[in-house]
Formats: sequence, C-alpha cells, structure tokens
Amino acid sequence: MLRRHLLQTTPLLLGALATPWSALAQSPAAPLTATPGPIDRLAASWRTAPGTGAPNAGRDFLGVLELDWDARQVRIAASVLLTERVHGLLTEPDGCFVAVGARPGHTLVRCDAAGQLVQRHSVDDESPQRTLDGHITASADGQSLYTMETDRSTGQGWVSVRDRSTLKKMAQWPSHGMDPHQCLVDAQGHLMLVNGGIPRTADGNKRDLHLMAPSLVRLDARTGALLGQWRLTDPRLSLRHLAWSRAPEQRAEAASTPLMGVALQAEHDDPAARKEAPAFAVWDGTNLRIPSRSVVGGGYAGDIAPGPGGGFILSGQKAGKGLLWHPDAPSELRTIAELRELCALSTWHQTASSSGVLIGSPRGVARWHPTEPPAMLAWPLDMSPDNHWVPLI
Repeated sequence: MLRRHLLQTTPLLLGALATPWSALAQSPAAPLTATPGPIDRLAASWRTAPGTGAPNAGRDFLGVLELDWDARQVRIAASVLLTERVHGLLTEPDGCFVAVGARPGHTLVRCDAAGQLVQRHSVDDESPQRTLDGHITASADGQSLYTMETDRSTGQGWVSVRDRSTLKKMAQWPSHGMDPHQCLVDAQGHLMLVNGGIPRTADGNKRDLHLMAPSLVRLDARTGALLGQWRLTDPRLSLRHLAWSRAPEQRAEAASTPLMGVALQAEHDDPAARKEAPAFAVWDGTNLRIPSRSVVGGGYAGDIAPGPGGGFILSGQKAGKGLLWHPDAPSELRTIAELRELCALSTWHQTASSSGVLIGSPRGVARWHPTEPPAMLAWPLDMSPDNHWVPLI
C-alpha cells in the first residue's frame, strides 16, 4: 500500500480547542494544510518494518529526521544501525545527542549534530548485573550525565553519575525504589526521578505486580542523599515520564513555582480497571496528586510535554488520543488529536505564552498548535518511531 494512501486512511483529528480557556488565544479548527516555515529536525529512533525484503528490515535505527512542511515530506537525514533498541534521548549544547538502551539496555550511543555516530559505550563491563532503564539527563552545569538503571540480581534501582565526555560511570546512588525510569533536574540542580515501582525479571519483564511501589523522589545532586519522596494512594499507577510546565529559561524568570507533570501507566489486574484509571499526575513542589479523574486517556500516557499556558500535553497511546491539561481547568483532559498509537511528543514553536507539539505515530508525524494550522506528514518508508524524540537546533 502506498504511503500516501496509508496517511489518507489513518483516522486523524487535529484542531484547536472547541471551547478555549481564557489563558489561550485559540484560532478556529484549520484544514490539514501546512504553512511556510523552517524545516524541523528531530533526533529519533525507529524500527523498520519486518518481512519486507528490504536491507535491514525489522532492525533498529537512530538518526535525524527532517520535517519539511512546505514540501510535505519527511526526510531521513542520517541513520545509524543499532545493536539494540534505544528509548530516551538527550540533546547537548554542541548539537550532539545521546541515546540510551531500553530495558534491559546495555549501550549508550552519541551522535554528532549531523547524526553521525561518534561514540558508543557499553555498561556491561562496569557492573555485569546492571542494565539501563532507557532515560538520561544532564546535570545543571552540564558536566555530568545521569542514567537510570536496575540491578537485575536484586531488582533495585540505581542512578549512575557519568562523565559527560567519556560516558563512564563516576558514582552511583540508590534510587530508593524499583524500576527507575526518567529523571529531570529542578531549579536548585537536584534530581527529580520517578521509580516506576514495577518488579521485573532479569530480562525486564513484569512480575508480582501486587508488590508495586512507585514513587517520585528528589535526590541531592552533590551526594545523592534522599531529600524527599512522594507516592500516590494507588500503588498500581506506575510513574513513568516527566516534564516541567515551562522551559528552563521561563522557569528562571517566573515568580511562581513550575509544575511537574507525570505520565502514568496503570497496571491493575482487571483490564476494565486499567482502562478507567487516570493517566496524569502533577507535583506542585509540595504534593503529588491526580488533578483529573477523566478516563479519556485509557490509563496509559506514553509521553508528556509542556503545553500552552503552563499546562501539559500527553499521548494517550492506547486510547489513540493526544490530550491537553491546563491549570485553569484542572479536572479536565481535552482531546486535541486522535491518531492510532500516537506516542512521541516534543515541543513545537514554544514561546513564553504558547507552545504546540509534534506527535509521532506509526503512520507519520502530526503537529498541533493552539493558534496555527495543524498538519501531518507520512513517513518516507514503513517504519515505527520509538516512544520519544527530541528537537535539534
């Protein structure tokens, strides 16, 4: 089937909110046409479709995608064949980007700004029982990198402090939980990380879900000492991904404390209970809470990104919905996109007052912005993007 036909037959809804919140300047829903603008570049990983007979079919790649909205096409500007799937990515000030092996991960990979492989580091020799859990973040001064890891012999979580240049481990701290996933740095430079809390086998498969103990943790960036720990009342809600409500430069200028959004993954035994579970939590610096009991997310948010007006955008992957949460209407989750298996999110054209999002799916990449026309582009070949990507300068 032609890629253009696949795109045309993919269910899609992209538009401005029907009833705007007062903090957002919304435009009417627009047709799926692109307006002239710069080419967006993304660092991303993907898997090509198996069974096609093409070279390296069914293999994992890391590289650079160029989104040309004027030409209405996606170009693969660079690609690196991988030995394992990678999950989280981190852009660096010099334009390079680093990708992390997914659970159970073994490799860190760095590419230059053009997407060419410049470094590959295996963690197997450091700690034979330790595996990467898929995410990485930089210290406040940019000199260190933090990776989330699991000891396969005990199931306990760890944070490794790594030299930015060599990617080698310099120190390690307990994560104070199981299944640590993503980590961000707060305004004081300390670490905010989520323990997904899911017990796993040595191969990374889930087990004994009745023993789940997810938590949000704050660690001292100098010593790794525990500064705080927060939990939701339902232990079957795994905490997975994080985002600040404002970009770092906006957080520095704002008088109020930014919110941290947390994407949730329900792990209840009953499928109906999973589907009706909340998909989003928020931390305000003091309390971790679930602001909306809406079930529109189907109990699973695959990714999260800053949204307009200090809110958040979530990918309700299993429900096939892109969702917007805003602090002016905390009990609501509004649908801004409908697209099968949508997941990867990244901020698009962010300003101090408004930001949109790029949304990844098996069929292509869509964009949504509260004041600009929505659009969607098909992939150049049969490929499925991984759960996350990051914009490049």
